[in-house]
Amino acid sequence: MDPSDVTACLDEWKELDKEFCKLEEDHRQYLKKVDEVKALQKKCVSGIAHQRYRMRSIGEMMKRADKVTSRPEDKEKIQVLHSDLAERKETFREMEEYLPHKNGLYLRIILGQVNVSLLSKLDRFAYKQDYEHFKLVMTIITTIMSFCLLTFVKYRMIDAAFHFLLVWYYCTMTIRESILIVNGSRIKGWWLSHHFVSTVCAGILLIWPDCVTYHLFRKQFMCFSLFISFVQVLQCNYQKGCLYRLRTMGERHNMDITVDGFQSWMWKGLTFLLPFLFAVYIFQFYNAYTLYLLSYHSDCKEWQVPVLAFIFLILFCGNFFTTLGVVRQKLKKDGLNHLRNKYRFNHVKPE
Repeated sequence: MDPSDVTACLDEWKELDKEFCKLEEDHRQYLKKVDEVKALQKKCVSGIAHQRYRMRSIGEMMKRADKVTSRPEDKEKIQVLHSDLAERKETFREMEEYLPHKNGLYLRIILGQVNVSLLSKLDRFAYKQDYEHFKLVMTIITTIMSFCLLTFVKYRMIDAAFHFLLVWYYCTMTIRESILIVNGSRIKGWWLSHHFVSTVCAGILLIWPDCVTYHLFRKQFMCFSLFISFVQVLQCNYQKGCLYRLRTMGERHNMDITVDGFQSWMWKGLTFLLPFLFAVYIFQFYNAYTLYLLSYHSDCKEWQVPVLAFIFLILFCGNFFTTLGVVRQKLKKDGLNHLRNKYRFNHVKPE
């Protein structure tokens, strides 16, 4: 080996060693900052809890004072203080958006006390994008599988694999949605329960024996799966497009994008999606009706048939009436013209 090569190697190593020393110092600074951030987070959480405790005491004092005082100026002061307390509570809610949150019961059972709070709005938006991408990929897979099972693949074991995939998908969706809720997404009411019910439905389909009633319902269910997968592909593509446009607009105009902004934007395409969504809901009701009739079939001995009929009826009622109520509320509150412009951006001043 040429001695000059050895010298070159040693010189490269010395230079790399200097860079490594700088890296070690940066890493020590990083660990120090992490400890400082955690200490500040704990201090802020404790401070907010203390403030709320004191505010509850002030609220009780105000109630007592309001009962005994009769002077108009005192009544006016109490009213102003009520307004200040309400404003302070809203400020606490905004502050807590950037602080770690405790996991809900479901996440505590699944993940324990692992911190899943994303403290950056961009990280939250990226997680929402990943959530929508996951839905789109899985929906495409279920579309292909349901088409194959409907047309030329007719083996109960393959059906079982498809049902198992649905169980895993809906279980994963419940976890991801719970993480979204921890990070500020306002998923409430029926939409929070929908995937739990769907998980139970897919699980019962998985354990339904290979019998007469299963094969009588199989073709209809595969048609339903193909149709709902097609609608979900449309919905997922539209939602991903909204997310991309919101992010592009936020970067172009130096705006801060929120999940609420995404939800508001979604209403712009409501008129396009609504007919497909209500068609899915009617198909769910038809499934419930068919299974109800099958429960009186002479060869029906399986408990899965009436239970699935009841579950599909729950899915129909929950989806249909919740969507109908939301549409009525939105149209009554905002009007069609206002819906098109309500995107909820928070302006960020340029540095």
